[in-house]
Amino acid sequence: MKQKHLIDLEYMTKDQLEKTIKLAGVIKEKPEIYKHACDGKIMATLFYEPSTRTQMSFQTAMMRLGGKTIGFDDPMNSSVAKGENLKDTITVVSGYADIIAMRHPVEGSAKAASHYSNVPVINCGDGGHYHPTQTLTDVVTLSYEKGRLDNLKIGLCGDLLNGRTVHSLIKTMSRYEGNSFVLISTKELSVPQYIKDVMDKAGCPYTEVDNLKDAISDLDVLYMTRIQRERFASEEDYQKQKGVFVLDKDKLSLAKEDMIILHPLPRVDEIAIEVDDDPRACYFKQAVYGMYGRMALIVLLLRQEDSFLFDTPDIDTDKNLKCHNEKCITNVEMEYYLPKFTYEKDGHVFCEYCDHIIE
Repeated sequence: MKQKHLIDLEYMTKDQLEKTIKLAGVIKEKPEIYKHACDGKIMATLFYEPSTRTQMSFQTAMMRLGGKTIGFDDPMNSSVAKGENLKDTITVVSGYADIIAMRHPVEGSAKAASHYSNVPVINCGDGGHYHPTQTLTDVVTLSYEKGRLDNLKIGLCGDLLNGRTVHSLIKTMSRYEGNSFVLISTKELSVPQYIKDVMDKAGCPYTEVDNLKDAISDLDVLYMTRIQRERFASEEDYQKQKGVFVLDKDKLSLAKEDMIILHPLPRVDEIAIEVDDDPRACYFKQAVYGMYGRMALIVLLLRQEDSFLFDTPDIDTDKNLKCHNEKCITNVEMEYYLPKFTYEKDGHVFCEYCDHIIE
């Protein structure tokens, strides 16, 4: 099956991804060419979770392209507060808008929304699962700041268990030759097994360490992430992990002169303010690259061309199979009416929505 929804960058070919990166660069250099590209078009931004950069980036991107935006940034200000389910919200909104950008706290929600939308759905983050447009932001930044997407040693530091930006970035960068990863986290917040499986299958080397200072010296890229309070079951669990990894001037003095520092933001305490003035700090610049990447994505998704349709896994339906991931959309809001779609890969059956192994 092919579609024009962007649920995960995995469904984009390298040619499609590189086309998006190239267009982002053109828009950045010559924005006047694209200021009417979306005249008469409407984007709905449906944010069930708080967001600053992603939501405002999409809104700004659409307006800079000549389009308009509708939507909400608090579900309690919508019919969700009255008990409306995701299916009904998406069905109705896709009748109002030409494209939907959605963030939701439940894993697989964007995939579920795509089954009920008549217009392209862009996943702006579904729980701790994926965040493809942040990864698009990351690869656009890497492409223009490092000049390449291959042969990079990438350190990822912080909450690697719940960090959807980390998961998406690893999956994407594992597709490029010569890349390797240094995974810097506590044991409790290490990368989940299905992401390690991606690296193993790609033949992509990785090491797991628990000390940022010892790992920083030979990195080309350091990708810092915050410890996400909202993903913890209790405040006590969060406090045990908070502040374990902090990048400061002392640690940065051990890094290569051409290393760059990325961060999906917001920052809490994991990067000291003193680092902001270092030329290697690219995280604020990264946020601006993200706007151009999203402008390119919107243009390409709204164009009526077959070259920007995405392949998705073969889908089988078995109502007797149940996803064991408690955070999956199939076990939360949509348990009673959402089709139980699965796919097979490497001898296992996976939930199509959250990508966890079922059997």
